[in-house]
Amino acid sequence: MRTTRNRKRLTVTAMAAAALTTGALAVATANPVLAEDGCEVDYTVVSSWGSGFQANVAITAGEAIDGWDLEWTFPAGTTVTSAWNVDWDQSGTAFTGSDVGWNAAIASGQTREVFGFIGSGATAAPAAVTVNGDLCDGQVDPTDPPTDPTETPTEDPGGGPVRIMPLGDSITGSPGCWRGNLWSLLDQAGHEVDFVGSLSQACNPTGSDPDHEGHGGYLVTQSVANGNVHSWLELNTPDVLLLHFATNDVWSAIPPAQILAAYTTIVEDLRELNPDAVILVAKIIPLRPDASFGCTDCPQRAIDFNAAIPAWAAGLTTAESPITVVDQWTGFDPDVDTYDGVHPDEDGYVKIAANWFEALDPILG
Repeated sequence: MRTTRNRKRLTVTAMAAAALTTGALAVATANPVLAEDGCEVDYTVVSSWGSGFQANVAITAGEAIDGWDLEWTFPAGTTVTSAWNVDWDQSGTAFTGSDVGWNAAIASGQTREVFGFIGSGATAAPAAVTVNGDLCDGQVDPTDPPTDPTETPTEDPGGGPVRIMPLGDSITGSPGCWRGNLWSLLDQAGHEVDFVGSLSQACNPTGSDPDHEGHGGYLVTQSVANGNVHSWLELNTPDVLLLHFATNDVWSAIPPAQILAAYTTIVEDLRELNPDAVILVAKIIPLRPDASFGCTDCPQRAIDFNAAIPAWAAGLTTAESPITVVDQWTGFDPDVDTYDGVHPDEDGYVKIAANWFEALDPILG
C-alpha cells in the first residue's frame, strides 16, 4: 500500500560527507498471521534449537497506529523466556505485549518489526491474535461498522517532518547504529525528520527513530535486479535518500561500473516516485578486513569504487533532484573505527553520523 502525501522540496548546497553498511544476512522462517482489513501481524521464527527458538514480531498498519497492545494464544506448552522492545506478560497460553514508547507509532501501510523474544516449545504461529482489540487472525469482528464504499479518504495537509531513508547493507542496518547518532544531531539542531523504511532497529540514544532499509549481507546489484529496492522506495518514498550500499558488491569483486549502474536505477526509480528527491551518496568507509575474512584485494577495490563516484554523481545530478557525494572514507580509520576492519564500532558510528549531518544540515535548512 502506498500513502498519498505532499512532497517536500529541499534546497542543496555543495557539500561532502557520508557512510555505508555491510554484514551477514539472517535467513528467517516466517509464519504469517493474516489479518482483517487494517490489521496484520507477522510472526517470524528466526532460528530454533532443540526445544528453544527465537522469533520476531512485526505489525502492518492499515490505518496509522500510535500505541499498540497485542494479545494472542500460544500453542500448549509454548513459553516466552525473555523478550526485548516490549512490555510483556504470559499467563498459561495467553500472551500480552505493549509498546515501550519509541516503537509505538506505525504509519499507514507501514510494516514495522516491533519486538522479539526467546521461547521454548512449539514454533507454530499463535492463534486469536489481536492488536488494540481488533482480531488479526483472519476473523471479522462483528462489532466493526461496515465501510462506506462512497467515502473518500482525506489527504494529509502539507508540512510535517522530512522523510529520510537510510538505504544500505549491515553498515546501515545491523549493526549500523550511526543512525541513532545522526537522529540525535538532527534533533538537537531543531530539524523535524522522520526516518523511514520497512525495517526497525533501536539504536542509542533511547528514543531515536529506528526505521531504515539497511539489509545485512545484501548486494545493491542484486537488490536492484530483483526489484527489492524499487519496492522499498515505493512503500516508504523518502524526501532524502542516504545511500551507502556497495560494500558487499565491492567484497564480491563486482566492477564499479556495474555497481554504479545499479545506483542509476535507484535514482531513476526514486525520481519517478518523488521528482524533488535529494540523494546523498557515500564514498564507502574503508575496508581493512581481518586475515580471517580473506579478501586481500578489498582495500584497493573500495578505493577504486570511491574514485568513480564523483563523476557518476555529476552526470546525474539535477537542480530539481540533486545528488551530493558524502565522503565517509577520509578520516575513517578501520583500526580504530571498526571492530573487525569492516563493521563500524562506536567510534565509527560517531564519525559516520557527523559526516551525514554535515551534508544534511544545510539541506534541511
